[in-house]
Amino acid sequence: MSPATTGTFLLTVYTIFSKVHSDRNVYPSAGVLFVHVLEREYFKGEFPPYPKPGEISNDPITFNTNLMGYPDRPGWLRYIQRTPYSDGVLYGSPTAESVGKPTIIEITAYNRRTFETARHNLIINTMSAEDFPLPYQAEFFIKNMNVEEMLASEVLGDFLGAVKNVWQPERLNAINITSALDRGGRIPLPINDMKEGVYVMVGADVPFSSCLREVKNPQNQLRCSQEMEPVITCDKKFRTQFYIDWCKISLVDKTKQVSTYQEVIRGEGILPDGGEYKPPSDSLKSRDYYTDFLITLAVPSAVALVLFLVLAYIMCCRREGVIQLVHHSAIQKSTKELRDMSKNREIAWPLSTLPVFHPVTGEIIPPLHTDNYDSTHMPLMQTQQNLPHQTQIPQQQTAGDFRLTTFQRFEVNGIPEERKLTEAMNL
Repeated sequence: MSPATTGTFLLTVYTIFSKVHSDRNVYPSAGVLFVHVLEREYFKGEFPPYPKPGEISNDPITFNTNLMGYPDRPGWLRYIQRTPYSDGVLYGSPTAESVGKPTIIEITAYNRRTFETARHNLIINTMSAEDFPLPYQAEFFIKNMNVEEMLASEVLGDFLGAVKNVWQPERLNAINITSALDRGGRIPLPINDMKEGVYVMVGADVPFSSCLREVKNPQNQLRCSQEMEPVITCDKKFRTQFYIDWCKISLVDKTKQVSTYQEVIRGEGILPDGGEYKPPSDSLKSRDYYTDFLITLAVPSAVALVLFLVLAYIMCCRREGVIQLVHHSAIQKSTKELRDMSKNREIAWPLSTLPVFHPVTGEIIPPLHTDNYDSTHMPLMQTQQNLPHQTQIPQQQTAGDFRLTTFQRFEVNGIPEERKLTEAMNL
């Protein structure tokens, strides 16, 4: 093996083993803000191909965090990562119940380009804090910040410094940070660099300063009710970097809170101690359910039988529909007679089809249609025209004018009849 090959192999081995990280241990204090950044650079070296020293890799990486053996994190621990190209952040305020109990958080990193995964454990050893909790707590709402921006150590340090200048405590700690979205806030529109807003709770060991108590005076309360900004003298100390909504500030004095716990005093309404539960013995008498079974089936069956008999009597014995059947039979009989009559066309022909006599000569003019003509297709009214059996007779009027009168001669049932069809006008 050449020296160059050996050097490359050793460099590769060193790169691989240098990226094998052990479990991390952190020691936060109960009641104090805990922030742990999941750096992408920390996990990049674990995804093959392993980068060489000095080589820059910008693969998209996302993280998944959960309590070991459970699908989610503890209730006090939150996680946020805006994009796959930004670091993830675990943050929260450990509770007193977690003191002395190691909390193991499984961290799984996903390389979205190669689909490789890497897993590490974060062991959180919560320690008890002095003067826990701090007696005076104030919560500020910062409008121009997102939660991941506020979690940065530099930004959080600047805010605590501004609060310390206003409050002047001996001890000041950040207790918790909450996004406005977790408090029911709305996602801002992507215009004018609008932010979601963040709630920051801090605690101190001295009472609130006069500046912080200004928001509670009646004038500022009235301005807040009218959706106007209150007048706070120390606002200028925050305004350079932080825009605080003073109407949403919350001041909590733990020293004035009365404990709601009351010792239970036995008396009326409290049942006496009955001792241990004694289940029933196995020597129970058997019960015969045969009679109950018969009653359950017999009663519905008897009711159904009675209803069936009543319906059968109505349908079979009381034939109230006989009259309707007779009427129906009469209608059928009449319909049959009409159909038989329509087949036998021996009725009198219409007057327009009978033979007529010429009014002058007396000759019989044949009818318009023969005997075998299908009268069913005969129109009800025929067009008036000069037919061969019509005769026009001139009549003289005054002044030498003549008018024509038309006559027809009909024969109905063998009886000749003469009927005037059109009379002269203006006789």
